[in-house]
Amino acid sequence: MAKVKITTQVSDLLAPFLEENGLELYDVEFVKEGRDWFLRVYIDKDDYVDTDDCELVSRFLSEKLDEEDPIEQNYYLEVSSPGMDRAIRNEAEYQKYSGRVVDVKLYSQVDGQKEFQGTLKGLVDGQVIIEDEKGSHSFPLEAISKTKLAVLF
Repeated sequence: MAKVKITTQVSDLLAPFLEENGLELYDVEFVKEGRDWFLRVYIDKDDYVDTDDCELVSRFLSEKLDEEDPIEQNYYLEVSSPGMDRAIRNEAEYQKYSGRVVDVKLYSQVDGQKEFQGTLKGLVDGQVIIEDEKGSHSFPLEAISKTKLAVLF
């Protein structure tokens, strides 16, 4: 079965279950690393994802995958949260995390640097806006290689 089809099928299998349990799907990956295949499911919720949430999803998904058997090869199932430094990938997430400190990496330098950290103000007309101690910065979405939540201690 094709890689894309597996991730889509897993997403479809999980959607109602996650909604019932106050969880949301962040991402699904089906990747080969060395000789082994990994099905990685990343879940999220408004509060924080704990090990009980991961175990709940893992047990449900494992049972469903055993029933439907859509994956031909052997694989490892991993269920986790996207982490504290999760990537921000779409317009909804840029809005959701507005007001949080983010790290922005660019494909090319702007004012002599490719990495910026600041408070996310949002995504407006295809421009990601952050604010730091030097002021406001605006970057076209296509110029950004990665935006992720900053981990501050």
